Amino acid sequence: MNPVVHFEIPYGNRDRIAAFYEQAFGWTMNKLGPDMGNYVVATTSDKDGPKGHRGAIDGGFFERKADWPDQYPSVVVAVEDIQGAMKKVKAAGGEVLGEPMVIPGVGHYVSFRDTEGNRLSLLQPLAM
Repeated sequence: MNPVVHFEIPYGNRDRIAAFYEQAFGWTMNKLGPDMGNYVVATTSDKDGPKGHRGAIDGGFFERKADWPDQYPSVVVAVEDIQGAMKKVKAAGGEVLGEPMVIPGVGHYVSFRDTEGNRLSLLQPLAM
């Protein structure tokens, strides 16, 4: 089974979105630099402490880009073999959006659309 491991939400203003989720939900934000696309990593629960929740996932925020498709909130599914998963997405009637990119220290990532037009992503983590 391939679990949902991450969520993603686009932003127009990095400081504003980080402040909102910190204030509204108490999430911890880690603003990465230009070498990581100015991504903001969100930690949503203390999984090792008393507030930890089974099945809780963390997420992140990415900068909106004029030439990127379907920039809406989405989820990321972890897979063992991204090429094999891309073939399965296509065979099931989905559409893979481009080629996998390498996220340094994380793994291989590519977005896709399901049969209903929703954008999600696949991640082949380095440690999987």
